[in-house]
Amino acid sequence: MFTGIIETTGTLTAITPTGGDVRLTITAPDLDFGDVKLGDSIASNGICLTVVAIDGNSYAVDVSRETLAISALNVWRVGDTLNLEKAMLPTTRFGGHIVAGHVDGVGKIAKIAKDARSVYIEVALPSELMKYTADKGSITVDGISLTTNRIKPSENIVCLNIIPHTAEMTNIARHWTVGRVVNIEVDLVARYLERLIGAKADTPQSRITEELLIKSGFFK
Repeated sequence: MFTGIIETTGTLTAITPTGGDVRLTITAPDLDFGDVKLGDSIASNGICLTVVAIDGNSYAVDVSRETLAISALNVWRVGDTLNLEKAMLPTTRFGGHIVAGHVDGVGKIAKIAKDARSVYIEVALPSELMKYTADKGSITVDGISLTTNRIKPSENIVCLNIIPHTAEMTNIARHWTVGRVVNIEVDLVARYLERLIGAKADTPQSRITEELLIKSGFFK
């Protein structure tokens, strides 16, 4: 699990095809590797990836075909800057929101504009993900926990304001341009609420009624 608070950024230094999927090498001089071991998870642009090798300040991860199919990883190139966050500890300060690192799909940057010292950004989402968004709700974009200022349901747009600190500490200032494809993870709570409500609707109604119990002699 993650919080969507980016610890540092790294550079994608190698993309190696390996039998139908790929292995990525990411170099992160400012990431603390003191507590990182093989098998640990590091979110890279919001994708939870397992560390399979460590070499100094670089690490390697394997990416499955499923992840390649549903994420923005297909447009990544060597030299790209990636947002990095190690998996949270029980003692970690919860500064963002609950982030699983399981990408639900991709969005596209539709608008970028200055808004005082902040940057106003509109992200176009697939229509099937819009139902999980809400005004002043949480959404993860390229691994960053962000608050939606408002939504435009008719246009499948979420509106965000990025403060200078967030822009500088992530890949936003370097890579986010109109048309860029970004990883999207919707709010985990919204996703499970939908499943719970759907499960109730799908559950067959019991045929045991009060009238049946009376006729069967359970009540007088």
